[in-house]
Amino acid sequence: MPLTAVGSTAHHAPADAHVGAASSPGGLIRPSRPALLNQSSIQMLTFGSSIQKMPRVTPSEHGLARPGLPTDLDEAVHRCLVAGFDGTMTVPDTLKRLIDRGLGGVILFTRNVRDAEQVRRLTDTLRAFRPDVLVAIDNEGGGIGHLVGAGAPEVPGSWALGVVDDTRLTARCADALAGHLASLGITASYAPVADLQHQPRNPIVRTRSFGADPDLVSRHLRAWITATEARGIASCAKHFPGHGGTVTDSHHETAVDPRPYDELDLGPFRAAVAAGVPMLMSAHVVFPALDPDRPATLSPRILSGLLRDELGFDGVLVSDALEMKAIADRYGEAAGARLALAAGADQVIVAVPDLGTTLACRDAVCEALGSGALPAERVARAAARVRRLAERYATPAAAVADWDGAAGLEAARLAVRSRPGPGPVRGAHVVDLFPPPHPALNWGGEDLLTELGAVDPTATGTTVAGQPDDPAALAAAVLRRAKGVPLVVATYDAGLHPWQVHVRDTLLAARPDAVRVSTGMPEDRDVLCSYGRGRANLRALAEALTGA
Repeated sequence: MPLTAVGSTAHHAPADAHVGAASSPGGLIRPSRPALLNQSSIQMLTFGSSIQKMPRVTPSEHGLARPGLPTDLDEAVHRCLVAGFDGTMTVPDTLKRLIDRGLGGVILFTRNVRDAEQVRRLTDTLRAFRPDVLVAIDNEGGGIGHLVGAGAPEVPGSWALGVVDDTRLTARCADALAGHLASLGITASYAPVADLQHQPRNPIVRTRSFGADPDLVSRHLRAWITATEARGIASCAKHFPGHGGTVTDSHHETAVDPRPYDELDLGPFRAAVAAGVPMLMSAHVVFPALDPDRPATLSPRILSGLLRDELGFDGVLVSDALEMKAIADRYGEAAGARLALAAGADQVIVAVPDLGTTLACRDAVCEALGSGALPAERVARAAARVRRLAERYATPAAAVADWDGAAGLEAARLAVRSRPGPGPVRGAHVVDLFPPPHPALNWGGEDLLTELGAVDPTATGTTVAGQPDDPAALAAAVLRRAKGVPLVVATYDAGLHPWQVHVRDTLLAARPDAVRVSTGMPEDRDVLCSYGRGRANLRALAEALTGA
């Protein structure tokens, strides 16, 4: 990928990088800058043995896959679906018809967001078709979310909140996110993450988790769920029964947690259920100790036996997105929808904007009902749970109280300063190394140099978003630019990305005085860590570096 200069910053930027701007109630202003992200690649924030992939059902937009399904059962089928779509103002006709037939929910993404006023108009439009449709979004904080353009509050990721370990502060951050959702007419949030992060090679949970200790994670889950509930927003603990013990990402392939039953991470999910969480999301992860044949999303032993019977959860169980490769590549989305509902899920998410995939999933469920392969009672029970959820949460609050827009930066600062750092480093050249953004996780274009420049205008730097074509040439260029000034080398989960280790070690060999920092999980010998790449995280790190 070519290295291009932008002012004093060198960026690895795709051809369709764009400029965006946003502000928050806390007064943090996002300056215009290259976002380094192809927005068309963002499709979901979510998080999978194998059977022969089922053939896709040809979608029937207007009719049923099998004629003669009773009207109430047809509505129940639609209640069990959550659909993604394209558009910021115009609602596709296919989606209108799905809502009219009882669609349980829609899920919004960055592709649906321009600004706050537009989002509120869109959610009002969706409810005008059917008042009890749930409007949901992934909204974890920490740079992972889809509402940057709508002025989302800047809060750090969950790991930073766990480092601070102040549940009142976690509640304030959760309240800010929930209050903002309420102001936009979004009443369901697929957060918080209940997974434990204790597998060093896990590629997908990491700073999205509150921590590795189940008691710490449990108390922060309770704080988050309670604060979100107080705003009238439905929270969703994910990804049951845990994604933290895997070394693969179920967005890309089957993930397996090989641990015995007594080592699985069920404690935080028990705490979430006890706290009254209204939704749980399943993981596309195989747990041989529980069911060696199917991922949790498709496993009756896990969804019905463990979750319903043992943990006593009677809320809405929603699947992670069915187009994730752990499901789509091995089963197909349509068969995945049928199998998930049969296993005990109440709703399945089809996050892709192509509504043909949603129709295929709908038709596969109708076909299974018509043939008797899927009991009507199972779908009716699932739809009843969704109706109860809609009765509590579908209608947004008439008035939304202010939230504390400063809570996120306060938390981020406390997390960064929880470990001793170097003396002030001003006028430095900073090299910010991080991988290309995950295609399923939104990223607002945050970079450390921008935040450093806001508190130290004399700082310069090089931002590298992805493995460079010529690491040696990159290192040489950085060393030339940093001649005579302090050098700061920032990495993001370098242990998972060998190219970062190579560039960092090359720079440190030439400049042993360089300051090492982390923007992901903490690593040995790094003097400071932001515990995430959200804007609040990086601003707090920049302040700690410069003594601001």
